[in-house]
Amino acid sequence: MIDRLAYPWVLVLIAAVPVLIGAAVARRRGGRVLFPASIVPHAATLRTRLVGLPLVLRAGALILLIVALARPQEVRGLVRTSTEGIALQLVIDRSSSMTEAILLDGKKTSRLEAVKHVAEEFIAGNGSDLPGREGDMIGVIAFGSYADTVCPLVREHGALLELIDGIDVSPLRTDQGTAIGDAVALAAARLRDAEEEIARGVGDDKPDFSIKSKVVVLLTDGRNNRGEIAPLEAAAVCEQWGIKLYTIGIGGQDTVEIAGMRVPRGPNIDEPTMRAMATRTGGRFFLADSADALRKIYAEIDALEKTKIETSESVNYKERFPPFAAAGLLLLMLEVFLSNTVLRRTP
Repeated sequence: MIDRLAYPWVLVLIAAVPVLIGAAVARRRGGRVLFPASIVPHAATLRTRLVGLPLVLRAGALILLIVALARPQEVRGLVRTSTEGIALQLVIDRSSSMTEAILLDGKKTSRLEAVKHVAEEFIAGNGSDLPGREGDMIGVIAFGSYADTVCPLVREHGALLELIDGIDVSPLRTDQGTAIGDAVALAAARLRDAEEEIARGVGDDKPDFSIKSKVVVLLTDGRNNRGEIAPLEAAAVCEQWGIKLYTIGIGGQDTVEIAGMRVPRGPNIDEPTMRAMATRTGGRFFLADSADALRKIYAEIDALEKTKIETSESVNYKERFPPFAAAGLLLLMLEVFLSNTVLRRTP
């Protein structure tokens, strides 16, 4: 794959190739010996048909060598390093209730799939209302009855997006609860140590990246019924450590199966507690009944948690000229060989 030419102006030399080939043809014609038509056979042979092949090979060789001189390159490892940003933890509910249906772009899917899809748009951008969070440190916690770190805080988001895509509802019956407090507390602990993680990553006590603010975004469709830490206690920890908490209730009417039918049982979200958690830390509570509504919430959070990011850029290039140079030299050698053997011309 070729992404750029180091010296694109060299390609101007290609325009000289027809001139050189034309001059060579003129020299050949000037050195011809004429014979009477009666002694020259008219039947064309393979050798006479290929008499112009050396010049074609020479033209091809010159073009390939000129392209090689222009130095085709492939961009490898485009690195943008932000000097200031936000450390953000996404806390995603993966309890069994997240299999309930919700609309995503007009189609029914599970709440968990919708949450993952919009979270990926929030991180990488969607070309519309979500520009992406390039340069920010982002990590992910998933929770059911237990909270687990899906991905630690990272600034390069490629692997992060793959790990989010792999989040699924736990098949274990012992992991069907909702430990909101434990999950938020774990996210807060990760954010508290964010500066130390940066320093360890670069081997420097004074890294070139500073964290402007620390944020937790909690997405759940339920209420806390597992774990050792109460949700408001976890919010108090966030407040103590200067971490802002945004809480999002996902889903509308939950259903329960009765006599083979799904019957609505009303929303299961503990709105008062989630609102109190967010308010205590200076954040906000949101309620989303569809993926479109969730996308708008993320856009609002994105606007609230913006910082000016200065970046430095370094690029590694892989040279791609050797194949062109090798092919050009091969054609040149073939032209010389044919011109001095089977297609040799006698003046």
